[in-house]
Amino acid sequence: MSLFITSLNSGSNGNCYYIGNGKEAVLVDAGISCKEIEKRMARLDLQLSTVKAIFVSHEHSDHISGIRVFSRKHGVPVYVTATTLRSAGFLTEKTLLRSFSANSPVEIGTLSVIAFTKFHDASDPHSFIVLGNGVVIGVFTDIGNCCKEVVRHFQQCHAVFLESNYCEDMLMNGNYPVYLKKRISADNGHLSNAQALELFTRNRGPQLSHLILSHLSKNNNDPQLVDRLFNQKAGSTKIVVASRYQETPVFHIEATNGETVRYSSNYAPHTEIQLSLF
Repeated sequence: MSLFITSLNSGSNGNCYYIGNGKEAVLVDAGISCKEIEKRMARLDLQLSTVKAIFVSHEHSDHISGIRVFSRKHGVPVYVTATTLRSAGFLTEKTLLRSFSANSPVEIGTLSVIAFTKFHDASDPHSFIVLGNGVVIGVFTDIGNCCKEVVRHFQQCHAVFLESNYCEDMLMNGNYPVYLKKRISADNGHLSNAQALELFTRNRGPQLSHLILSHLSKNNNDPQLVDRLFNQKAGSTKIVVASRYQETPVFHIEATNGETVRYSSNYAPHTEIQLSLF
């Protein structure tokens, strides 16, 4: 029993994460072009027909720029909050828009997707947990700090896409203007290498088999530095640094020893609804 995951692209030039079970899959964000999504999935032998939904974390262009074409071309529903939709503008046809609410599961076939709010400089930003086949996958990027919700969800995951956006020294000593340095390092900005490493070392469960370090800054980070930092503390967890230029391999994530982590979340059953536009 497993889930299949890959980062199709990760960085300020575009973010797109695939989680599926062989029959159905979801994309969290689609910030690269439809053509690139199609090419990268084909190289990984992933079938486009398995993609049953796109979940939108927030309205920044590196998370939504490919949604319009991909959704309309392939008839894929887009799950987005009303507030994010107002900020994003047109994402897809009305008939393909769906809503979600924090802490309320959305069932996509046998997958269950649960959103929770996060700290980021967007109108209504969310992170996601995807559950299926006894496996829990987290997508935690574009987060300014490791709040209690991030910690609680992280502890239950078998694999996580975790932001490790910047090296503090590189950011502070770099040529970005002061206002931008403050925005990136603020509590509603991005997660540093040190913050991500602390979350990992203090809160990983014994079932965490894969950590995919994501959304690395091109100018304020170094993939080799991130790889070295996390592998020093990796233990039995496989460390992967996601690229801003290409897809990662497909990783098969299995429940440890065939056992399921009992996922804990304070949610009520959620009925899928179609968004009415305003």
